[in-house]
Amino acid sequence: MGLTATRVKAAKRGFAKSRGGRPTRDAAIERDQRLIEVATRLFLERGFDATSIDAVAETARVSKPTVYAQYGDKRGLFAAVLRREIARWLAPLAAAAAEMRVDSASDRSVEQRLTDLGRQLLTINCSADSIAFSRILTAQAINFPEVAQLAVDEGWSKAVSTTAEFFDHLVDSGALALEDTTIAAETFLNMVVGHAHRMATFGIPFEMATAEQRMVVSIRLFLAGAIGPPDRLRDAAKGKRRPAR
Repeated sequence: MGLTATRVKAAKRGFAKSRGGRPTRDAAIERDQRLIEVATRLFLERGFDATSIDAVAETARVSKPTVYAQYGDKRGLFAAVLRREIARWLAPLAAAAAEMRVDSASDRSVEQRLTDLGRQLLTINCSADSIAFSRILTAQAINFPEVAQLAVDEGWSKAVSTTAEFFDHLVDSGALALEDTTIAAETFLNMVVGHAHRMATFGIPFEMATAEQRMVVSIRLFLAGAIGPPDRLRDAAKGKRRPAR
């Protein structure tokens, strides 16, 4: 009886219905997008514990059974929110890797490319939303290790692999000398954003200008070990490529 009444109420909220009585595909997509947007806002404003399925459903104008059917429970809903945020955080890395594939002969120096990329990563990873999610994950990691593992698998691991792909192209062109691009990617990400993100997560005030200067110095230190001997630079300038691996 309660479920039927809930469905009737949902029908009165203006969703376009198919002949079978369910929302049309476009209406369902719109509903799910709104649900994720609302859940994101509430998780960021209230934290994980203080955000309820009731509040999300009411604010998003959907029924509780709809939320449970779509995501299972609050952890499932938070995981869906986290996946979308991770995709947004990874976008600059994916764009840089794609650009490198189609524009390996860019006039920009390796240092400039890495600095531009580092600045984007710093801005995104030190944003209020990113820090809020980091704090939620830290607080919930022990109780819900699968959510923390999701952040590692779909966040950090993909960030490393995408950065490694970026470095692969630089190595293939002779611009960098790296024994292991995966380890190099981990090192680069930790050097460029690790410190600033950690300070922000702990709530320790810092100036973004100072963080950017730290990033620039870190990139120069990274390149000091990644460029290799002078003869490699001369070969790269002459257009010579390293032997195929």
